[in-house]
Amino acid sequence: MKSIVEQLSPTRVKLNVEVPFEELSGDFDQAYKALAQQIRIPGFRPGKAPAKLIEARVGRQSILEQVVNDALPNKYSEAVAEADIKAISQPEIDVDELVYGEPVKFTAEVDIRPEIALPDFSTLSVEVDPIEISDADIEEELENLRARFGTLVGVDRGAVDGDFVSIDLEATVDGEPVEDATTEGLSHEVGSGNLIEGLDEALQGLKDGEKKNFTTKLVAGDHAGADADVVVTVNSVKERELPAVDDDFAQLASEFDTAEELRASLSDQVADSKKYEQAAAIRDAVLDQLLETVEFPLPEAVVDAEVEGVQHQLVHALGHDDAQVDKFLEAQGKTREEWDAESRTDAEKSVRTQLLLDSIADEAGTEVGQDELTQQILMQSQRYGVAPQEFIQQLQSANQIGALYADVRRNKSLADVIGKVTVTDTNGETIDTDAFFGGSDDEDATEGDDADA
Repeated sequence: MKSIVEQLSPTRVKLNVEVPFEELSGDFDQAYKALAQQIRIPGFRPGKAPAKLIEARVGRQSILEQVVNDALPNKYSEAVAEADIKAISQPEIDVDELVYGEPVKFTAEVDIRPEIALPDFSTLSVEVDPIEISDADIEEELENLRARFGTLVGVDRGAVDGDFVSIDLEATVDGEPVEDATTEGLSHEVGSGNLIEGLDEALQGLKDGEKKNFTTKLVAGDHAGADADVVVTVNSVKERELPAVDDDFAQLASEFDTAEELRASLSDQVADSKKYEQAAAIRDAVLDQLLETVEFPLPEAVVDAEVEGVQHQLVHALGHDDAQVDKFLEAQGKTREEWDAESRTDAEKSVRTQLLLDSIADEAGTEVGQDELTQQILMQSQRYGVAPQEFIQQLQSANQIGALYADVRRNKSLADVIGKVTVTDTNGETIDTDAFFGGSDDEDATEGDDADA
């Protein structure tokens, strides 16, 4: 087999491939064996009919077309490997007219990864906010812990922010009831903003048995984007009584014996959380710096596929109903044109990031071990609350094992780059990034990468 590469653009090539007819002999043998099992010819047992009789029954040209269709994927892969190109999209294949006994000729246009000139990473520098831990941060953690052990007590007064209410909701659009926006006995924390817009304001001051009308814009369902008239009825109002912060509470809520020990532990937790936040900021800052520094063309077909994939998720979720998509976008304050532009911007950044990190990984010879991949699978399965084996089966059925491997490899290559970049905080202090990005075997580094992936 011989092939010639024709460069169409920095991101696209055309392969002109010629396969000698003799190279298909094994493929013809397989085709005849398969057809012999399917075709019944009098006087011959299944699988024993001669090739000539099978040709007479099926037609030589039909067999040739089947052989070529079956062999084409492997021949294309061989041509890509022989030309040493990095294909990153599905090829557009065009087969010349097939003549029995003549070489098979076909062309394949495919997007490739562009040549990327990488900088000296040690010349790059980024700046992030310093780690600052305040008493207010610790108190916030303590209040969250107290809330977990608080008790709800009914009150005979109007609802205020922080109260928990049981409510009924009735919604109508143009006088017609909206079933998916109507409910009874719904529990809600006043002021949380977790439900429909305008609800928390309407609940202010309402007591048991009182109701109020308000108008809101629906953001989901068949009436997404429409203004709805809503009646909220309060069934009960309860406030949360928090336990006092003393030694008894420390023993109830933790493994510590005293409130002082509990506060010290919460301080450590806040410090760890701040470190992870700073690690995420470092990762984002370095990646943004790389994207700004390294220029290269993007394969438009790959970007188009990324846009289509992202938008398809929303369109599919809304039942492929254009009217519902428009209502949803209206509720988000976006036009279809703005959504398209935003989707393309995001897709271009995503593709640019993947291509850049893949190039960095290739140049550094970055590899991902089985333990690293397994660890990532375990952490992802825990995040989604799925058993590891079930999560692996989901990845396999969706053909996503390769994508997960690529993500781990990219994160690993970015961690290597971060170790070479100068990182300082806004106070001018140099930050030692080894604690989070020092190596693939570092537990903190792996967790930090996973949190930011």
